[in-house]
Amino acid sequence: MLALACAPAVALTPAAKEFLEISKALEPVQCEKRQLRRAMALAQVEQRGGDMKKLQARFAALNKDPKTAKLEKRLAELESQILDGKGRARDPRDLEAISLQQRQAFYRCD
Repeated sequence: MLALACAPAVALTPAAKEFLEISKALEPVQCEKRQLRRAMALAQVEQRGGDMKKLQARFAALNKDPKTAKLEKRLAELESQILDGKGRARDPRDLEAISLQQRQAFYRCD
């Protein structure tokens, strides 16, 4: 039973495995960015300028973090390796695993 559960992870390409690892490491930052985007949209609609500036400053600080920026850049490089020139996955198993991880991260964030 354990061998069957681990089999999908073995089938992934090295680029997909690295993509999943980096995505997992970036999950808290991506979650916070998602929450900040939501809060900024709400502040803009409610015309709360002071709150909007604080939220934008926090968002900018997250983007300026060198460790996060480096990981996000590597993630973009891996994405181009995983996808072909037409936006389709070179290996469908990679896309399935990445999609699953992203859905799980989305629901953990909210």
